[in-house]
Amino acid sequence: MCTGPRCTEDGVLAEAMFAVLGEQIDARPELRVKRTRTHCMVACKAQAPVVVVYPEGVWYRCEDAAAIERVVVEHLEGGQEVTDLIFHRLGSGDVNPEELEHV
Repeated sequence: MCTGPRCTEDGVLAEAMFAVLGEQIDARPELRVKRTRTHCMVACKAQAPVVVVYPEGVWYRCEDAAAIERVVVEHLEGGQEVTDLIFHRLGSGDVNPEELEHV
């Protein structure tokens, strides 16, 4: 997950959401995932912090704690991509979330 500073004012909200990501993962000890922070990935174009899930290569815009929780619950735990939060996919490039609803 990126932790700013471009996506939120001085990265403050991004850092807070990185903490939320950790709490969500830690609350599910059966999950075998790791999280790491990175500095600005620039790809968000200052719209929201980015969470990238590998090995799938799915890039999510996560504007708030609810989005983080959805990525953890629906994708990491449930195995289903959160299509309305996806903006980029490895191998496909930028995507329109409306197009993914038909996949």
